Amino acid sequence: MIWVGTTLDRVRIFPEAARREAGHQLHRLQLSLEPSDWKPMSSVGPGVAEIRIHERGEYRVLYVAKFPEAIYVLHAFAKKSQQTRQPEIEQARRNLAEVLRHRQEE
Repeated sequence: MIWVGTTLDRVRIFPEAARREAGHQLHRLQLSLEPSDWKPMSSVGPGVAEIRIHERGEYRVLYVAKFPEAIYVLHAFAKKSQQTRQPEIEQARRNLAEVLRHRQEE
């Protein structure tokens, strides 16, 4: 699992229950299982999905798991409205672009 940018720090500020659930769902991914509640996020990029966490609020963790070497955790945030805010999508896109650049350099 590779945390991109400040994503790990962002998960660390989730409330304890949401943080624990995020860890559990990411562990499921490492075991090649689907998260309990997720959806594709094609608005960010191909292969990107979001884990949806419902623990005293709404939290999201965006990741891409299509590369053989690792699961990349792209972005994490508290969701405050029905639709994902554009700045959150843009941050995930920037982090995905960073992953793609890094993979090309190797």
